[in-house]
Amino acid sequence: MSDWPDDQGGGRGYGRGSGNSQPEGARAMRHIQRGRPSSPAGPPPGGVPQQSGYDDGYDQPRGNGQPYGDARDEVFEPRAARQDPYGQNQNQGYDSGYNTGQVYGRPGAGDGGGPGGDGRPARAPRPAPNWRKRIKWTAITLVSVLLVTSVITYFWADSKLKREVDLSKVIERPDGGDGTNYLIVGSDSREGMTAEDKKKLHTGSAEGKRTDSMMILHVADDGGNTMISLPRDSNVTIPSFKGAESGKLYPNQGRQTKLNAAYAEDGPELLVRTVEYNTGLKIDHYAEIGFGGFAKIVDAVGGVEMDIPKGFKDKKSGADFEAGKQTLDGQQALAFVRTRYALPGSDLDRTKNQQKFLAALASQAATPSTVMNPFKLYPTMGAGLDTLIVDKDMGLMDVASMFWAMKGVTGGDGTSMNMPLAGSTGGNLLWDKAKVKQLVEQLNNDEKVTVSGN
Repeated sequence: MSDWPDDQGGGRGYGRGSGNSQPEGARAMRHIQRGRPSSPAGPPPGGVPQQSGYDDGYDQPRGNGQPYGDARDEVFEPRAARQDPYGQNQNQGYDSGYNTGQVYGRPGAGDGGGPGGDGRPARAPRPAPNWRKRIKWTAITLVSVLLVTSVITYFWADSKLKREVDLSKVIERPDGGDGTNYLIVGSDSREGMTAEDKKKLHTGSAEGKRTDSMMILHVADDGGNTMISLPRDSNVTIPSFKGAESGKLYPNQGRQTKLNAAYAEDGPELLVRTVEYNTGLKIDHYAEIGFGGFAKIVDAVGGVEMDIPKGFKDKKSGADFEAGKQTLDGQQALAFVRTRYALPGSDLDRTKNQQKFLAALASQAATPSTVMNPFKLYPTMGAGLDTLIVDKDMGLMDVASMFWAMKGVTGGDGTSMNMPLAGSTGGNLLWDKAKVKQLVEQLNNDEKVTVSGN
């Protein structure tokens, strides 16, 4: 029926137009055994090498018990013999890459080591992160940054100290005892203040400067710090002294006057000389801050909360407070610590308010929200150090020691008191000499203070 000749010899026909009654799908290509050439005659003419047989693994028998393919096909190799994952028994000819166990995209596929054998080197697996090493170097970096920042901050702050008081000019000084004694002075200095600032803070425009508050802070070697307020109206004797500027020696004339007059007459050096002469206690360091600096510190820390038991007003200081808890800004804080005329105990009540406010200010300045926040810490330090006047031998560590001791004492960790008094004369307050002597002995020996103040 077809023009194509049938296969001679009883074999099945091939190609289109075959007269064989079986469909072409049932006919299979001849399989060639691996490991030996499929034809002893070698490659056919034309130089094309003999191709390896296609082995898809389907060597199970048909349903009729016959293997796939023609009865004349060559015998299939056993499956175990054909499995060769390393290619050691494959022909030297064309390798199709099947049955190698390789997955595309993984190292080792192909002859070149990369996917498809393109010659690219195999990518090494990424090593697991060494977390211990990372944590170590992170910690080292943080410590280094903190160390450098601390050193820079130290020299920056130290350079701001105004070392203007020369205690070597103070003559006839008493012997020192245990611990360190600071004379802390709040002056009414208007240095650096504009006319608007003076009006706002109710400071007036008086020339020169006077002291509004004076305190002795004793920092003991083994704790037990003590702060003693010296009323500005204390009656004292002005001793012999050497002029801070002139160097001229002024003899003791036995003059009795208010303590703050010594400061007004010849500045910090004469004030230190007068305190030492009337108490017998050696002053190791001097620290002074003016009106403007005090108000700036309060504003830098964001204000200070105070609990005022009874409201009061004072036109001279600008104070106008109601009773209860309230946050004072710099202007209000300055009015609070300066007021005395509106208080029943005048200067004695004022010193108590000053100590109370210093406790609140120190606590606010030492909170984590201030210390750990550079946007508050540096303005606070700058505001305080810009107007802080100290003696020539006082370093930044001495300032820090003074601050922490003052914070502890005013916060209840130590003794806070007024100078013991024995009455008054002509409006001036008289010190109780016996109690003052006992107090000084206890301070010099770093003993617990048992003397009571007013």
